[in-house]
Amino acid sequence: MTPLRQRMIEDMQLRNLSAETQRAYVHYISGLAQFYRTSPELLSPEEIREYQLYLINERRLSPESVNQFVSAATFLYRETLEAPWPENALTRARVPHRLPVVLSPEEVTAFFRCVSTLRYRAALMTAYGAGLRVSEVVKLKVTDIDSRRMLLRIRQGKGKKDRYAMLSPRLLEVLRSWWRLARPSDWLFPAWRCGRHMNAASLRIVCREAAQLAGIAKRVTVHTLRHSFATHLLENGTDTRVIQVLLGHSRIETTARYTAVSPNTIAKTASPLDRVLPPPRE
Repeated sequence: MTPLRQRMIEDMQLRNLSAETQRAYVHYISGLAQFYRTSPELLSPEEIREYQLYLINERRLSPESVNQFVSAATFLYRETLEAPWPENALTRARVPHRLPVVLSPEEVTAFFRCVSTLRYRAALMTAYGAGLRVSEVVKLKVTDIDSRRMLLRIRQGKGKKDRYAMLSPRLLEVLRSWWRLARPSDWLFPAWRCGRHMNAASLRIVCREAAQLAGIAKRVTVHTLRHSFATHLLENGTDTRVIQVLLGHSRIETTARYTAVSPNTIAKTASPLDRVLPPPRE
């Protein structure tokens, strides 16, 4: 490990960046160093800009990935190298606005019928039944289940925030069946290797395979179950701010996007035209 990489990792640890963010930043800066075959501290802002164009035009990376490189480079040069970079030294790519993919209740039912093992079915039902991210599902512990108050405790979710998620009676029943079968003592969904939790990648693979077996043409991920959870709550009349808390969103605008994918909510909304004009005569 080079001294610069070690210094950058230490700086990220001092700022308490998540392990996922640290891995991503190191990955993108390593790619920059390999591209120029030199230490990043010897590169000019113009060379970094050229590499950014390479990521866009040659590597065809998504705008989200390009922006993550920008964040990594900004952290390296402004924080670790303490270079006098202006606030917007690198241009961020505009991210297209896309509506989340949502399953219908019938598709959700068909999906779960195609999950073969109780272990993965319980994990995926937790993602849908409580609206959790895949990282939050695999890191659940047995002690995070509060059956008296019907809550799930989410430890250090996105943004390093603790929160509570709902625990429905049906989900509790499934989790109890899983516990009686496997008797997990620490992690709710342990890995085959002792002392570790389920791998998120394996859960993603099972999710994709179940969607294919169910004949669902949409691109289904574990996060799709979270989107479906929020949309179905909205369609059932749950207040948007309640959904915001359950999902752990910092901004209500993030939660409000589910109104755009809920045709039931749109159809039930009264137009102001109906209030200002009398109904037409027969």
